[in-house]
Amino acid sequence: MYLKQLFLALVGCSFGVFAAGGVFTVLISVGLIPRFAGKMHVSKKVFLFEEAVVFGVMAGTFFSVFDRYGKIGEFVRERQLFGMGTDALWDGAGTAVVMVFGLFAGIFVGCLALAIAEMLDTIPIFARRIGFRHGLGIVILFIALGKAAGSLLYFIKAVYLYGGM
Repeated sequence: MYLKQLFLALVGCSFGVFAAGGVFTVLISVGLIPRFAGKMHVSKKVFLFEEAVVFGVMAGTFFSVFDRYGKIGEFVRERQLFGMGTDALWDGAGTAVVMVFGLFAGIFVGCLALAIAEMLDTIPIFARRIGFRHGLGIVILFIALGKAAGSLLYFIKAVYLYGGM
């Protein structure tokens, strides 16, 4: 019994290391982290950014596997640590945290997609093929606004709950 559990733990950890290695390989091959550091003019702290990405991936993996340890708000509510009637405060704080996380996750995914597109030179090649000369920044801005509008519609209509509109 314990040998089976030990084997499953070893295999699970090994596959987790392989998956994390794949994520880091994509980020390094695209050059996203050094590019962020260069754009923010803090290239001396590129190792700090890399460590932050590693920590973020590890924390995300931990909380997705052991989700019961990430429910801090539930722990506080059950034990009434800050007194009675603070549920609305915790709801607001939780919503604010989710909104900030969603904003930063969206920025990261958008930058990653643009970095991959830039690495493959898809935008300049596409613009040259269709004879597009001026206003590429405006086109990219409207693509981003369209994605934002689509995601807002997705969440406002609760498509994630029911699968359709």
